Amino acid sequence: MLASRVAMHIPDGFLSVWLSLALWVSAVVILGYALRRTNRALGERHVPLMGVLSAAIFAGQMLNFSVTGGTSGHLIGAALATALLGPWASIIVMSCVVAVQALVFQDGGLLALGANLVNMAVIGVAVAHFAYTTSQRLFQRKPWMLTASAFVAGWLSVFVASLACALELALSGTSPANIAVPAMAGVHALIGIGEGLITAGALLFVQAVRPDLVQNRASTSSTTGNETRAVWVGGLAIAVILTLIAPWASSHPDGLEWVAEQHGFLGNARGPLYQIIPDYLVPGIADERVATVLAGIIGVVIVSVTAFSVGSSRRRRNTTGDATA
Repeated sequence: MLASRVAMHIPDGFLSVWLSLALWVSAVVILGYALRRTNRALGERHVPLMGVLSAAIFAGQMLNFSVTGGTSGHLIGAALATALLGPWASIIVMSCVVAVQALVFQDGGLLALGANLVNMAVIGVAVAHFAYTTSQRLFQRKPWMLTASAFVAGWLSVFVASLACALELALSGTSPANIAVPAMAGVHALIGIGEGLITAGALLFVQAVRPDLVQNRASTSSTTGNETRAVWVGGLAIAVILTLIAPWASSHPDGLEWVAEQHGFLGNARGPLYQIIPDYLVPGIADERVATVLAGIIGVVIVSVTAFSVGSSRRRRNTTGDATA
């Protein structure tokens, strides 16, 4: 059974073993390089932001919104993370989210995890970074620059990631390219509009309450304890609120599941090797809404602690390297 709450998480069985292994290797190599780059560029203000963003993105991905045609979509978050953290730290944040979803919530296959990391944490971030920085150069000094850049980055990150997924399906022989590509492109062109609007709205909100996070994302200047606490409290409060309303998310199938249903390869999906909190429902709790909220809170805690821990270790290594240089 496919998880019904997160789009473009490929289950095992959709991709060939060899392609899955190749994408696993690619994901590990790129993530390793991103860790090295983050080690050199990570500022003190970025560490709490990595934890908070990972929590908010995880919670946001549980909130599917209906799209015309009986499908649904939701925030992926690559563009939002890239706008606030830059590309390398964003790859780490997105990798933490996608990995926890697969390992703890059985959302996406273990063999297909490399593909999901490449599509969302690498391609999504790379496209968002290119689109965001290019749009800002084109729209510079325009009052609507931030809104337009965020929307373009959000839309393109979803659209191109969906094309990558479609090509992977075609290379695996799951669905011919002349079917998979237009089907995935069509539904995710619509889902991308939601991504763009959410990204723009989120960045406008951040600019209103903490403009320094938007305007000086590359700054490595220190932050005060009050600023750090404000980021943690505000960000985690938003993540908890999103989690509390997750039970009322759209029940329509996500983009990939809808395409698989329409074109006859949904049956290829293989069940998980094990189950911890499958389908974002804590086992043993009869009330599905309560089970969903508890699952969301557990996920928020795990991804935020994971991303914060990685960021802290990178920051300590960077500080130690500077001290011994």
